[in-house]
Amino acid sequence: MGSEQIGQGGLTSKASPGKATILALGKAFPHQLVMQEFLVDGYFKNTNCDDPELKQKLTRLCKTTTVKTRYVVMSDEILNKYPELAIEGIPTIKQRLDICNDAVTQMAIGASRACIKKWGRSVSDITHMVYVSSSEARLPGGDLYLAGGLGLSPETQRVMLYFSGCSGGVAGLRVAKDIAENNPGSRVLLATSETTIIGFKPPSVDRPYDLVGVALFGDGAGAMVIGTDPVPVTESPLFELHTAIQNFLPNTEKAIDGRLTEEGISFKLARELPQIIEDNIEGFCHKLIGVAGLTDKDYNKMFWAVHPGGPAILNRMEKRLDLLPDKLNASRRALMDYGNASSNTIVYVLEYMIEESRKMKAGAANCDWGLILAFGPGITFEGILARNLTI
Repeated sequence: MGSEQIGQGGLTSKASPGKATILALGKAFPHQLVMQEFLVDGYFKNTNCDDPELKQKLTRLCKTTTVKTRYVVMSDEILNKYPELAIEGIPTIKQRLDICNDAVTQMAIGASRACIKKWGRSVSDITHMVYVSSSEARLPGGDLYLAGGLGLSPETQRVMLYFSGCSGGVAGLRVAKDIAENNPGSRVLLATSETTIIGFKPPSVDRPYDLVGVALFGDGAGAMVIGTDPVPVTESPLFELHTAIQNFLPNTEKAIDGRLTEEGISFKLARELPQIIEDNIEGFCHKLIGVAGLTDKDYNKMFWAVHPGGPAILNRMEKRLDLLPDKLNASRRALMDYGNASSNTIVYVLEYMIEESRKMKAGAANCDWGLILAFGPGITFEGILARNLTI
């Protein structure tokens, strides 16, 4: 597995006593890098499909998603070993889980090691773990295998969030914040890991919505270390997590519908999903920013770390909130470089956010406040009012 982590330093803001902070970020990916321009031919070849209409539709979708590159676990070796994964109607859940359970563990270990290395303290200082995935199912869960792979203490307290979908990364961050603030001196490892093999299927005219996932989703893992009261010199906080909330929208549970079947996970995304998010985003944001005494007049002074569910969601948010074009740059870059990697993607967005904040000119009309947002099954809105401590 390849892994990367982000550098730190150059702080101009101090963390508030007792408030949870993100102390380090890390990520890891499988070895297969897919260029979007070659995806269509490769996918139809691997699934032995020659339907010209489906191929044309996927070609259009690949252009509209704005994705350029993605990492995936799926490989020729896997398809050669498990050719049934590309055949319609064959029960393959056991094979899929065998692949996914191992893959997400290895990626989570890689991302966590990268994160802990950048954090700069010993793995033995991790007291708690929050593990997030919608790509595995087993007992015991991936949290235990991650703890073993990292050599964490058997006394490490673990929490596992399964099948939270695209909101899982921010949900995990909310839980990690609560743990850190209620256990002074603790250090919480948040790890997310996802692979699309759990839902890989051949194209079908009966499931045209599957092609959206083929054009949009990617694999990988992300990690963060969260804690309060950073140790001077040793720890360099990146973001302070001030207030976290979660809301679900009643009667929208069918808008993001996922089912675990004998052929893997099947997803249906409602066409009206972007519109539902647009209609509800402003009220949700007001709940968060009001805590800091901010109003909608401050939107373009804030930073926006938004999970990029797809370009339509980002475009509608930008329009509804009247955001300047550069406000969602970090989200658009993450989508372009990694696709929608489900719960992991918010880690990639935050990395780009730090990179861009360090390029800002001194005295620029920006404040250190901002929002970390994601949307998932429910429809569930996850949001954290945060301060960027790197500017």
